Formats: sequence, C-alpha cells, structure tokens
Amino acid sequence: MIQYYPVIDGLRAIAVLSVIAYHLELNIADSRIASGGYLGVDIFFVISGYLISLIILKKLALNDFSFKNFYMRRARRILPALILILVISSALAWWIMIPHDLIKFSESLLATIVFGSNYYFLGQDSYADIASSFKPLIHTWSLAIEEQFYIIYPLLLLSVWKFCKKYFLLIFTLILFL
Repeated sequence: MIQYYPVIDGLRAIAVLSVIAYHLELNIADSRIASGGYLGVDIFFVISGYLISLIILKKLALNDFSFKNFYMRRARRILPALILILVISSALAWWIMIPHDLIKFSESLLATIVFGSNYYFLGQDSYADIASSFKPLIHTWSLAIEEQFYIIYPLLLLSVWKFCKKYFLLIFTLILFL
C-alpha cells in the first residue's frame, strides 16, 4: 500500500468545497466564489493521477502489477456508488419524465454505463445552462474522464516500463507534460 499523505486530504477538502461553492452559487461582496467551478475537478484529477501513478509504479518496481487487481480495486471503489445513483436516477426518471425526456435520459444512462458521458454531453447545452439542470447524469462527465484515464494510463505506463525502461523517466516526464 502507498504511504498516507495528510496533505492530500487537505487538497480533497479544497476540491470538494470549491465544487460545492460553485454549485451553490455562493457570493462574497458581489463576487462569485469558485466562478469557474472546475478548480475542484482539476484538483481531483491531479490527486487521482498522482495516486494512480504511485500505485502502478510501486507495483511495477516490485514486478507485482496486475491489470486484474488494478481494475478490480477501481471497480470496488467506484461501481457501488455509481450503480446506486443510476438505479435511483432511473427510477425517478421513469416516474417523473415525459417520454421525450425519458429517451434523452436513457441515452445519457447508456453513455454513463460505458463511461462515455463526457462525449455524450459534449456540445449540448452549457454545463451551467438551465437546461442542464434537468439532466440528472450530467455530472458523470468527470467520472467518464477518470475511467478513461484508468483504462489508458496503466496500459501506457506498463508499455513504457516493459519496452523502454531505459528511457522511462524521460518518457514519463514527457507524458506528464502532455
């Protein structure tokens, strides 16, 4: 297991508070707090990338990396809450929505299930637009990006580790800059 870093909990708190402040549209002296709203999501992505890198690199160094174990840990962490949200959202959608909106919800549900909701919602109403308030799964765009990262990044790291180990640090640094 990786070492516990208390500072990461502090960063998580900043991330959560900035996302909450954005969604609550909090203002101080006529200035909106967290007006962009993406700071918290960006912080979560950086923390996730850092921790995943630590986990994978430690396992690779010990010659103990397993895709199966890696993905099972991600699934145990993410899927229970996601399934609960999808079931509750689906039940409420079935009960509340008119047929046209239910079809749109079903499309977003399918996109969420395959971790493609970031592409599904891309080009639709602005995230902050009032119409987006009636899209219960719009927030899954960030989860989709995280899951796509979990699919691609370990493959990339393992490939570089296995086939270009001599240049791993250089290639890894280039990947970080990208």
